[in-house]
Amino acid sequence: MKKRLNILAPMLLIPLLGLTACAGSGDPAGAADVSETKTLTVYTSEPQAKIDQIVEAFEKANDGTNVEVFRAATGELKTRIATEKQSGKISADVILAADVPTFETYAAEGTLAKLDISNAAELDKKFVDEEGFWVGTRIIPTIIAYNTGAFTEGPASWAALTEETYKGKIAMPNPDVSGAAAFNTAVWFQEAGLGQDWLEKLVANEPTVLESNGPVGQAVAEGSSEVGIVVDYVARELAAKGSPIAVGYPSDGVPYVSQPAGVFADSVNQELANDFVDFLVSKEGQEMAVEQSYLPVREDAGVPEGAPALSEINLLDPDQEKIAAGQTEAVDFFNSLLK
Repeated sequence: MKKRLNILAPMLLIPLLGLTACAGSGDPAGAADVSETKTLTVYTSEPQAKIDQIVEAFEKANDGTNVEVFRAATGELKTRIATEKQSGKISADVILAADVPTFETYAAEGTLAKLDISNAAELDKKFVDEEGFWVGTRIIPTIIAYNTGAFTEGPASWAALTEETYKGKIAMPNPDVSGAAAFNTAVWFQEAGLGQDWLEKLVANEPTVLESNGPVGQAVAEGSSEVGIVVDYVARELAAKGSPIAVGYPSDGVPYVSQPAGVFADSVNQELANDFVDFLVSKEGQEMAVEQSYLPVREDAGVPEGAPALSEINLLDPDQEKIAAGQTEAVDFFNSLLK
């Protein structure tokens, strides 16, 4: 199995493949082996270890397939895609990244092709695009984590984070980098019980804004920040390794992303790309998601050890189109408060 972090690498191999073909002109069997290899390119914000496991399982189930991965935070992926579009063509086949608004925008622009998969019928309709351009692949709630050496109980709600008790003790991911953080900011901005007033009070409590969810989890586990706004699987994984960190699902509603997957309209590997997306939401793919500490998008895959059932979480389900339309305004407003 070969996975490259630099998506330009296949371009560098073109001359070498040409030389191989010429050298093998007397060896039809060797030439056939090269031509039968199928290469799929995936852009993703998934943690590297997790996407490596997915790729290994997919390649094993699809003999002769080679999956190449470019992994980056959602913000960087969006920048890369925009640059490639300006150059004429997106280099990847599949995108697997954090938030629905990004996919809604790409669908509206014609950047995505309609999916042709079979496992979408097994999912809750709210995780499947009505027009068929994307499908959710895992449920990633954002919660309030806390260091158990600093607190015996953490903040019970988003509203509680504005209390003086937590001033200077909160860490959170940067919405300019993390797709989940950008989505959450838009949800908070539009949520009736929170809104601009709550964001102003939160920033007045002097949170530390870190690059992404991983560093936030580490900060809480180490105690450099005693409370963290972070995706739940990060905190659960740290707790499972013995770190003094606990998870609390806010009583006033839990925003979440469904880590959608889609196929680029520019892809010349439409069938294989659809197979990859279908694998993600298959029972096998969802059981792997659970093993990776994610909440699944289908009910027959179980839940991670130590995680609550979905019915026990007060998930917020805002209008996705409104979130997509208002996300830039919300992030800009949050950033203006930090200045």
